[in-house]
Amino acid sequence: EVQLVESGGGLVQPGGSLRLSCTASGITSADYAIGWFRQAPGKAREGISCVNNNGRHSWYANSVKGRFIVSGDFAENTLVLDLKSLIAEDTAVYYCTTWSNWGQGTQVTVSS
Repeated sequence: EVQLVESGGGLVQPGGSLRLSCTASGITSADYAIGWFRQAPGKAREGISCVNNNGRHSWYANSVKGRFIVSGDFAENTLVLDLKSLIAEDTAVYYCTTWSNWGQGTQVTVSS
């Protein structure tokens, strides 16, 4: 059974940074991708980034491009999302996913 656990969320001031981690277990596929989504209050879940497990291919939504960076230690099945230059609109619950499985999410709140 695939399990995904996010961590690293919290409260940060506008312009600040956070590092989110996603630890995966139970993945048996040799080739896979992990994505990051977020859901703000009252809004639909939004895909913001993904990367494949060789780290060669990544994608970012326009809303986070240039501010968020995804990386991973796939030998340890750990994915990291570095959030920089945070703005209030980044406030959301952030999830990692294999699209078949989802983590429980971690809250990011950007507020002064």
